[in-house]
Amino acid sequence: ALRHARLIADTPTARVASAAQGYTELQGRGAPLAGDPLLSPVNALPVLWYRLRIERRQRDGKWQLVSTDTSAATFLLDDGSARCVIDPEGAEMLVRRHDVFVRDDLRYTQWSLIEHDKLYVIGDFATLGSADVRTDTAAEVRELLAAWKADRPALLQRFDLDGDGEIDLREWELARAQARREVRQRQTEALAAPELHLMRRPSDGRLYLISDLDPERIGRQYRWIAAFHATVFLGATAATAWFGQIGVF
Repeated sequence: ALRHARLIADTPTARVASAAQGYTELQGRGAPLAGDPLLSPVNALPVLWYRLRIERRQRDGKWQLVSTDTSAATFLLDDGSARCVIDPEGAEMLVRRHDVFVRDDLRYTQWSLIEHDKLYVIGDFATLGSADVRTDTAAEVRELLAAWKADRPALLQRFDLDGDGEIDLREWELARAQARREVRQRQTEALAAPELHLMRRPSDGRLYLISDLDPERIGRQYRWIAAFHATVFLGATAATAWFGQIGVF
C-alpha cells in the first residue's frame, strides 16, 4: 500500500493528447462510448461502470452474500485535450458513490461511475492508430496475394482474362499490381484514421487504479492502510515473542 501511495505521488498527471507512452496518470471527466449505454442492473439507469453485491436476509437478521457482479465495458476519460478509452479489466477500483436498495429479503449494494464523474486513472497508456500503421508494403502485398491464391475460383474470376482456367505470367503481374494498389489504399486510409488513446492494466504488475477520488485522498488512504498493516504486524510479532517467552506457540 505504501508503494502505491508513492507511485501516485511520484507520477505526474499528463494530458491525453500529449501523454508519453507507458505508465501514466490521467485526470478528467467520465463519458460513455457511442452506442447503447451500459445500464445498471438494479435501476436501469445509465452508468459507465458498476459493481453489484446482492445479499439475502437470514432468519437471524444477518445478511448473507448471494452473488456479485462487475461490469467489464470500456468508457471514456475526457480531459479537454482529447479522449482516452478506459479498460476496467484488472483495475483496482476505488469508487465513492454507492447506493443500497432493499427489496423483500434481498439487499443490493451498487458502486458506480456515471457520466461527468471526475476520474483519476493510473496505468499503462498507449496510443493506437496512425502511429502504429504497418508500412511493410511488400510483406502486406505477399499476404494479400496468398489470400487470393487460397480462393482459386475468386482469383480466376477476377484475373483470368483469357478464360483458359489458368493464371499466366501476364495475368499474375496484373494481380500483383492490383494487390499493391489495394495495400497502399489501405495504408492511406489507416494513416488518415484518428488515433485511439487507451488506458489498460500494466503488463509488469504495477498498480492499475481507477477512482473518482482525488489523488491526494487516495494517497492518504493507501498510507493509512500501510500504517494499519504495519501496526498489526508489529503487534503480532510482539505477541509471538511474548508467547514464546512463556512457552506458548
